[in-house]
Amino acid sequence: MAMGLVRPGKRQRGSRRAPMAEINVTPFVDVMLVLLIIFMVTAPLLNTGVPVDLPDSRANALPDEAKPVALTITVEGQILLDDEPLAPGELPDRLADIAVRNADELPQVTLRADRSIDYGRVMAVMGELNRA
Repeated sequence: MAMGLVRPGKRQRGSRRAPMAEINVTPFVDVMLVLLIIFMVTAPLLNTGVPVDLPDSRANALPDEAKPVALTITVEGQILLDDEPLAPGELPDRLADIAVRNADELPQVTLRADRSIDYGRVMAVMGELNRA
């Protein structure tokens, strides 16, 4: 009698292997450590740079660009031009003066507004900037 024999090509029911559910992180850790070493070696080079002895130049220095105009709207709705408070209605005249002084090119204006003010107030100031 052949009770424990299995025919060739047939498997027993209980001998099936479960799939491997673990992820091998060793290669990932190896790559991360190599990247860490590369960054640690190159980081000091970024701060110091390469020492180069540049030749002297006879060319004139380039003119400094005009300082950008800072326009601020405070939480109270007060408008500040370069940290100087403006009276109500004074903004269009001051913007026109800035435009006349910088007639050759458009001045750069930075608009800062408090988060809690009405957006309509910001849009009104932006409209004044576009008209100037």
